[in-house]
Amino acid sequence: MMIAEIVGGLLFGSIALVADGLHMSTHAGALLLAAVAYSYSRRHAHDARFTFGTGKLGDLAGFSSAIVLAMIAALIGYESIARIFHPVSIHFAEAIPIACLGLAVNIASAWLLSGGGHGHHHGHGHGRSADHDSDQQVISSADKDWVVTIHENDVPPRFRISSGSGADVSTQTASIETVRPDGARQLFVLHNHGVYLESGDTIPEPHAFTAWVRVGDDQAQRVDFEEQHHSHAGAHRDNNMRAAIVHVAADAAVSVLVIVGLLLARGFGWLWMDPLAGIAGAIVIASWSYGLVRDTGAILLDMNPDRELAAKLRATVEQEGDRLTDLHLWRLGPGHLAAIICVATKRERPADYYREQLRRYRVLSHVTVEVAADKSVAV
Repeated sequence: MMIAEIVGGLLFGSIALVADGLHMSTHAGALLLAAVAYSYSRRHAHDARFTFGTGKLGDLAGFSSAIVLAMIAALIGYESIARIFHPVSIHFAEAIPIACLGLAVNIASAWLLSGGGHGHHHGHGHGRSADHDSDQQVISSADKDWVVTIHENDVPPRFRISSGSGADVSTQTASIETVRPDGARQLFVLHNHGVYLESGDTIPEPHAFTAWVRVGDDQAQRVDFEEQHHSHAGAHRDNNMRAAIVHVAADAAVSVLVIVGLLLARGFGWLWMDPLAGIAGAIVIASWSYGLVRDTGAILLDMNPDRELAAKLRATVEQEGDRLTDLHLWRLGPGHLAAIICVATKRERPADYYREQLRRYRVLSHVTVEVAADKSVAV
């Protein structure tokens, strides 16, 4: 398709079509680069020379792809501006079908990269709802299923219980007793809200405990909640695959602009619309390139990938009066973070005590803990 667009654009006078073909050539290279990165990462995953593993190779490949995107954007922009000042005749009957075929190829490529129509399910072993601010469990009674949720959408976290079928639950009564790892217990009474029951008391952090759920006269059932951290800073993002998809998406966007430019140029005689479409495509590609450079560059430079998680780590360590004197948090690869934590404590506690506290944050794959005596004097 790349060859057809470049040759067709040169033969029929469409710089936008040539630009689309040139950019299409980069996504073939980007896919090859992504494949090489994945292959090399797997092959050297246990190589001791890579101190923290090979997870960053994908980000390095993504950064390289972003640089290529920026170069192509500059080339397309230059050629398009030159064509504005030196226009040529366009053979619309041949150029437009080629551009449409190019768009179809890009759509097919994006479909294949996204999983070939077999949607990815990223479950966590429990019945996760589409609402990423809730932890959800399901229990069964004799006549129906009950959905038990920690609801925290921009509100203090509370327990909610609803019918799995969405039926009215106003006649039901329910209570939940939590048992934390240190043995602390708390009883929550749930109140009627029509289609769901909700606890009046909020749930303290962290949300890692065993919950005994009683609905009506049924026997209490046990469900286990684990701390679920949802990164808002891309801790789980695979920038290698993202770069490949951005290449294909950029191709599709440019193809749309090419078709629009050619149709307007043919319909109204606006030959300048063709190079203008090329300029617009260059701007789109440049903006996506900037986003990739920014995100992958931050990872390669070991910037803190998630300030929210850093704050939670501090709160977890300091919840019993200890002080977190130093914290370093960085990304090792998609879904894997590393942390170095320095704690000052007035108690005699080993490093394993704090590692156990942080075990609930499953995104932490490598944790180094340094413990020192707290010699600060209270004023």
